[in-house]
Amino acid sequence: MAEPIVKPVISALVALVLVSSSLAASEVVPFIVAHKKASLGRLKAGAERVSVTVDIYNRGTSSAYDVSLADNSWPSDVFAIVSGNTSRTWERIDSGGLVSHSFELEVKEKGMFAGAPAVITFRIPTKAALQEAYSTPILPLNILADRPPQQKIDWAKLPERIRLLTDVLLEQCHLPMERT
Repeated sequence: MAEPIVKPVISALVALVLVSSSLAASEVVPFIVAHKKASLGRLKAGAERVSVTVDIYNRGTSSAYDVSLADNSWPSDVFAIVSGNTSRTWERIDSGGLVSHSFELEVKEKGMFAGAPAVITFRIPTKAALQEAYSTPILPLNILADRPPQQKIDWAKLPERIRLLTDVLLEQCHLPMERT
């Protein structure tokens, strides 16, 4: 007796799931994706700067309004703002749009630093409450770390090294060498 009831109930549930998923897919809303990146730049021994960029993409089907970025993961006892601000606002980001924000910090203290994601708040016209999104976190930075000096190219010796390389290649090919 229970078997004839089960088939219609399962069919009704499947139909309900399909209808609700198609309605959810057609909802017109912004979808914010944010990528935060930081890079170290050594000015001289004992001085380093961090360049930070946050790219905010709207991958949704409608605009996001009153968009606000706050990146408060940089403690003032470790970093000093050199240029820009750690926060920014935009009136709106259209569907498919991209906005970027950059700032630069000077490092005050040596050590490992792992920054938290930046926080993005925005408004959807159909909802009263502010929506919140988070950027990707940055990889840990080893600030003011002892790094071996990088070997720089000595451009004055380049012609001599090219001639030496040419001599070796010609010798390997058993070709006669002409010296000038």
